[in-house]
Amino acid sequence: MHEHADTHLDQSITGRFKYAILLTSATLVAELVGGIWTNSLALLSDAAHVFLDLFALLLSLGAIKLSSYPVSDTRTFGWHRMEVFASFINGSTVFLIAAIICYEAVGRLVHPEEVKSLEMLIIAGVGLAMNLLSAGALHSHSHDDLNVHSAFLHVIGDAAASVGVIVGGIIMYFTNWYLLDAIISVGIGFIIFWGSWRVMRESLHILLEGVPRGIDVNHVAAAIREVEGVEEVHHLNIWTICSHIIALSGHVVVPPTFRGEHGGMLRKIEEQLFERFHISHTTLQLESMRCTEAGVAKQFRHRPRASSAHAHAHPHHHPHGSCTGDHHHGHTH
Repeated sequence: MHEHADTHLDQSITGRFKYAILLTSATLVAELVGGIWTNSLALLSDAAHVFLDLFALLLSLGAIKLSSYPVSDTRTFGWHRMEVFASFINGSTVFLIAAIICYEAVGRLVHPEEVKSLEMLIIAGVGLAMNLLSAGALHSHSHDDLNVHSAFLHVIGDAAASVGVIVGGIIMYFTNWYLLDAIISVGIGFIIFWGSWRVMRESLHILLEGVPRGIDVNHVAAAIREVEGVEEVHHLNIWTICSHIIALSGHVVVPPTFRGEHGGMLRKIEEQLFERFHISHTTLQLESMRCTEAGVAKQFRHRPRASSAHAHAHPHHHPHGSCTGDHHHGHTH
């Protein structure tokens, strides 16, 4: 039932992406041709933004397809990280194009050029309508999926830029103040800068295995300690695999008197983590005594890779620090 629901969700997102791609392609052609025809840098800048929206949508759709591929012996997490990688590429590319737009706009600020404002206004209006339709198609999933959220931000940013172009077109039509075309272009550039920076920051945070936004490691440790029998929590790691999968690993100290209840304790901890923090991928090691390297978080240190002979001679070496007592591992998806 759960897999069927996930498949239905993926098909829904894919269908909405395809619809948005169709609308965005039509908008790109209209604004690119219209920008050249009307000699409007603002409209061409918006067309550049639309092109990046299209690139983002295509890349995002490809990431969704790849993330549905099954896991393998060499990719035990499958292709879920492609979603985050695609978002980082989107943000980086948009950031670069924003710099180009601002550079071109500086030339127009110094030497303004005449613009066919009425035609520019009409084309920008068509672009805005297309953007709003695309945004509506993506909005329902934009709060749950980082990749959809990234694409949604692109489309909303372009809609805001289209509004600016429309307002500028009206003003230029009545005043012939063509300097405004360059000013609007700079404004669009800064809109792109801000949106792309947010996407880059969030996706890079995930790629660097940062603790998910809104989750405090100490609060998670405290929640685990609330489970009966848990004495201490340490070596806790929390990270995001993709926008909808949060993972955790850690060591949990329990007294020897709870030796026969490890399975039940693991289930209670997993339920607690999922209900309170939406952590769905959990790997825990239960111990009867605390490790010498205590602390909620563990400082990782580089270690030289042992040779096969050395590893064979010391089969009981533990990579997590000097832990004593019995160990029991629990793992869930």
